[in-house]
Amino acid sequence: MRILFTTYQEKTFFYHLVPLAWALRTAGHEVRVATQPGFADVVTKAGLTAVPVGHERDFWRITASKPERLAAVRAGIMAPYDAFDDPAKATWEYLKPGMAEAVWGWHRTSNFPMITGLVDFAREWQPDLVIWEPLTYAGAIAAKACGAAHARLLWSIDIFGGVRDTYRKLNSAQPVGEQTDPFADWFGGYGRKYGFEFTEDMVTGNFTLDHMPASLQIPASGVDYHRMRYVAYGGPAIVPKWLQDKPKRPRVAFTLGLSATEIFDGYNVPLSEVLDSLSDLDIEVVATVPEEEQRKLAHVPSNARLVSYVPLHALAPTCAAAVHHGGFGTLATFAQHAVPQLTLPFHFDEPIFADGLARQGGSLRIDAATATGQSIRAGVLRLISEDSFREGASRLRDEIAALPAPGQVVADLEQLTVKHRTR
Repeated sequence: MRILFTTYQEKTFFYHLVPLAWALRTAGHEVRVATQPGFADVVTKAGLTAVPVGHERDFWRITASKPERLAAVRAGIMAPYDAFDDPAKATWEYLKPGMAEAVWGWHRTSNFPMITGLVDFAREWQPDLVIWEPLTYAGAIAAKACGAAHARLLWSIDIFGGVRDTYRKLNSAQPVGEQTDPFADWFGGYGRKYGFEFTEDMVTGNFTLDHMPASLQIPASGVDYHRMRYVAYGGPAIVPKWLQDKPKRPRVAFTLGLSATEIFDGYNVPLSEVLDSLSDLDIEVVATVPEEEQRKLAHVPSNARLVSYVPLHALAPTCAAAVHHGGFGTLATFAQHAVPQLTLPFHFDEPIFADGLARQGGSLRIDAATATGQSIRAGVLRLISEDSFREGASRLRDEIAALPAPGQVVADLEQLTVKHRTR
């Protein structure tokens, strides 16, 4: 088969696609990754074949040109998707303008620059299956235009499918003359150009690939989910010498992800205060902190090792606990090694993940807005001293290990492709 992956130019999104792309390639299938030209180098560094399509258009640069939108994003307001876990916002009055704004945003930023080039390539190359990350709806358009089957590959809780489900129910309850569907209008416009009719699978895929354990996922109704084990990939990496040696005392990882400094205004927890609060404990703290942030620190405690990057899948097996922002890739990597976790969630899916992890019994949660050095210190002490957290983390590890690895789902993908392909 020919399989076409497609993604907007965000490393966080693309990295979730890589293990499956390699599983399909090593099974003998042809694999290409279509993306914007400026991102092709990231694809090739993952050992995959890139297809540059369209032109550059950066979501964050466009957002920065609209101060009110940028301020909302930095404040953690992700309308309309914040309605997913806030019943007060799951209303027609909130979602109607919010969904229209979201569709406009996906169209203008991450999708419009790619669509024409992606469709042209898909019609020429004739993939059997198109796999797209949840915001690259251009993949669904290209699949429809060339008759391929297509699938979403989630990198989060299915917030997008869940809010879409709520929106459709609210929309159908409106008087006929007041019903509106921005997704249908958007996709329908391209359908008239490329010869297809809008169907709901264009929003959620013919099927959805989900590498989230069932205990952490909140499925949307009407979506065909197929679970797959998460495999950590964070880009090309080298294991440093210090990480090759067994730690002499309990090792605690501390990471707040890349987005805090690359996209937002910086860390939303007091880094220096946190490091100082842990300085008198008989532990080794390994903190991933960009060099520019490291230079802002007046001093670094003797039990802390600051690194700009370390491969988390190599670090996690050596840790007794982890403190982090609650992003899926980070929490899943530590979860695979039964590491108790303290999450400091801020926005979007992070609070939902934090709640799910806490229910497992293997983690603690402190909201980033209220986190202090002392509260984090108290949490770390509990994680490394109370057996119940290791036991809870072990249960989650076992649940993840029971899921099929990417190579084990290839046969299912072959069958689903035949089922949904229209040519």
